[in-house]
Amino acid sequence: LNTNNKRMQIQKVSIIHKQSIKLEGWYGYIIDLKIKVQNKSINAKDVLFSNGELITTDLQDLDTGESLKDTIVPNLSAVYYNKAHLIAGNYKTKNKIVIFSDPLCPACQAIVPDIIKYVNKNPKEIGLYYYHFPLLRLHPAADALSRLMIASKEKGIKNIEQKVYETDFSKYFKSSQKDDEVILKGFNKEFKTNITLHEIQTEKIKDDILHDIEMGDNVLVNSTPTIFINGKKDKTQKQYKNLGK
Repeated sequence: LNTNNKRMQIQKVSIIHKQSIKLEGWYGYIIDLKIKVQNKSINAKDVLFSNGELITTDLQDLDTGESLKDTIVPNLSAVYYNKAHLIAGNYKTKNKIVIFSDPLCPACQAIVPDIIKYVNKNPKEIGLYYYHFPLLRLHPAADALSRLMIASKEKGIKNIEQKVYETDFSKYFKSSQKDDEVILKGFNKEFKTNITLHEIQTEKIKDDILHDIEMGDNVLVNSTPTIFINGKKDKTQKQYKNLGK
């Protein structure tokens, strides 16, 4: 399949998710695209709608103005409940919360500590899993800060997620900061740690961040915080309050 752009060639199209919508006979599909651009192969995902005869890239609810594209989200598989990502609560419980978050996102800073505290009040009934999803175009400093969070956990520092989200880092650096040394200096001063630049620039830590981002991309995460409750995306970001009761 070729696009009108001669520099771009679609090599493979796979349907990875099918979901019914409120329009009778129509379905939303998440497609996985393998595209060749200037001799480089890249993968991308998109949402299409079809009734078997017609196809469109989006549909809009005239009553609410909502794009139905935003409603097409696959449920999480068991692979997302990786014990290494558990930051609070119980690994074996049936109630599970998964958060994709950026530590410098204001909306994340407002809600993530509250969710952690809620789960800590109901540790036997809820498991909370955290995935790093730094929005580098908005907050470049979130990259190094996320890597510092991983390095801190490897050193055995507990509750680092809650501590980071409750810290005002603006006294040390702006969210637009790209110099790892500046961010590292502020972090070490705040938490009285001695993490080195080398420790946060290892390939392992960089791969850990890329893995988390890929896990988010696979379920169409494009903003933070994105929260899943028992496998389903929670657009209200409030359903966690119904767990453990």
